[in-house]
Amino acid sequence: MTVAARAGFAARGLIYLLVGVIALQIAFAGDGKGRQADRGGALGELAEKPFGSAMLWTVGIALAGMALWRLSEAVFGGPGSDGSKLRKRAASAARSVFYAFVSYSVLAYAAGDRDSGSGSSDKHTDDVTAVVLKWPGGQWLVGVAGVAVVVAGLWIAVRAVRKKFRKHLRTAAMSPRTRRVTDVLGVTGGTARGIVFAVAGVFAVVAAVQHRPGRAKGMDDTLRSFRDLPAGPWLLALIALGLAAFGVFSWCNARWREV
Repeated sequence: MTVAARAGFAARGLIYLLVGVIALQIAFAGDGKGRQADRGGALGELAEKPFGSAMLWTVGIALAGMALWRLSEAVFGGPGSDGSKLRKRAASAARSVFYAFVSYSVLAYAAGDRDSGSGSSDKHTDDVTAVVLKWPGGQWLVGVAGVAVVVAGLWIAVRAVRKKFRKHLRTAAMSPRTRRVTDVLGVTGGTARGIVFAVAGVFAVVAAVQHRPGRAKGMDDTLRSFRDLPAGPWLLALIALGLAAFGVFSWCNARWREV
């Protein structure tokens, strides 16, 4: 499981780094060279690199390893004194399902299904929101889901600022300089990631209140919304650099995470 977990963190880091680079291009170049600043855009960027197909297969398999590791935590418990608590097992099970889905989409994309994994997160969000809003009580469901995403985003950001990630890392094996760099990456990356989640949740709440699925936004449209604010390009650039930092922080997890 150790190899599977570390490979998964490395793959996650690569995706976030590419999303950050695309978002940075959007901040100052307008359309990011036609790429979406989300997982689909990252996969498209990766596919065009030398040995792109092999890299896609590697990322997909590595993410499957992440899903398997999270599943093992759900079944057998994770490291630490609280690793076997029910809430920790439930969280690991949810993460396992998420990474299994992401792995499948990446592998399907690598196999030639260009509609899988590379689809627009914005269109997917619009489609899902539109379907749910048609259900009885759909507005409430979308609204509650949006609030949950806002809370999750704020929780991610606060934990990052408080450096809660340290308890999962083998900090004793790091040099003082490595610890300082890892702290900066963890705080910056986690805060940026949490902000993006929270803002996406706000858009979902607005979509529910106005009963307009188009108000809900995926990751790409959420990032682009920062650009429309005062000093927007610079704000988006900061968020983009934060997401790239989270990607590098994931590589630190691949090296020093306790698994």
